[in-house]
Amino acid sequence: MKTSFNRRNFLKSLTAASVGISAVGTRAFAHRKVTENPTTIGIIGLDTSHSIAFPDIIHDPDGGPEMAGFRVTAAYPYGSRNIESSYSRIPGYIEDTKEKGIAVVDSIDELLDMVDVVMLETNDGHPRLEQALQVMEAGKRMFVDKPVAASLKDTIAIIEASKAYGTPIFSSSSLRYLPAAKAIRNENKIGQVMGADVYSPATIEETHPDLFWYGIHGVEILFTVLGTGCKTVSRTKTDGTDVVVGTWTDDRLGTFRGIREGWSEYGGTAFGSEEIISLGTFPGYRPLVVEMLEFFRTGVTPVSLEETLEIYAFMEAADESVRQGGEPVSMEYVLSEARR
Repeated sequence: MKTSFNRRNFLKSLTAASVGISAVGTRAFAHRKVTENPTTIGIIGLDTSHSIAFPDIIHDPDGGPEMAGFRVTAAYPYGSRNIESSYSRIPGYIEDTKEKGIAVVDSIDELLDMVDVVMLETNDGHPRLEQALQVMEAGKRMFVDKPVAASLKDTIAIIEASKAYGTPIFSSSSLRYLPAAKAIRNENKIGQVMGADVYSPATIEETHPDLFWYGIHGVEILFTVLGTGCKTVSRTKTDGTDVVVGTWTDDRLGTFRGIREGWSEYGGTAFGSEEIISLGTFPGYRPLVVEMLEFFRTGVTPVSLEETLEIYAFMEAADESVRQGGEPVSMEYVLSEARR
């Protein structure tokens, strides 16, 4: 039997505890037991190309041992009902999903009864919090695609709910897995990292904070290279370009250039004590899917929730800097405001 749970009261509890979920505790949040050896994957949201691409990678008969044992078996299509570029895809993606032999269901509850783990793919960040709470209430490990939510406040709520439920979640852009960025992060490729300049497309969707919609990709590269510890953020915005500068605790600087006009790619440069290197180009989705499936197997989140939260605070601080005429904005300020 499904757990009876008032999500609205849960969110009120989050708001009341301004420092996060610690005042709420975990004992009230009973949920289904996590499957020990997950094999079946459910998709929430058929309004993004990821919902089509990821199953193709997982089901590839030549996909190798990393894909072994997993099948996407069910999908709930909604998904945005308000953003035309997203909801217009849903009818075609429903048919594509059915052709792959994946069941398309009428509710998230129905989906959760059919699968072991979940990919939350809804392209519109507004329904993400409600959808994520349903999954975590059910005790299902969950990959949360970008954006985590349509606000920093909802992003905090999802992360704190994961802790309260004891249900692990993982969120990342595929751009985190640029080979050079991984080598810098994991193999000390350039010695001490002194700074980085990165770039990516930065299409804006007016219903979301500016960088949440697409700039997240470049920001994820920046944090992959520099790690956590950003203290202040300033941003200059024109119609065609963003330039965002972050200052880290040890006075390292990281810049993100968001591109809306002209030629647009993903990449950047990392500056180290021993070498300066190019970060390369988009590696495709497979490296992210490999990490996702390993997370589903182990329950170990490959990117800390603290780092994920800092990425979204960085993007919110960039918006706040524009509102303040390009002045530097502290990460602490935007986090405290979001938790009020």
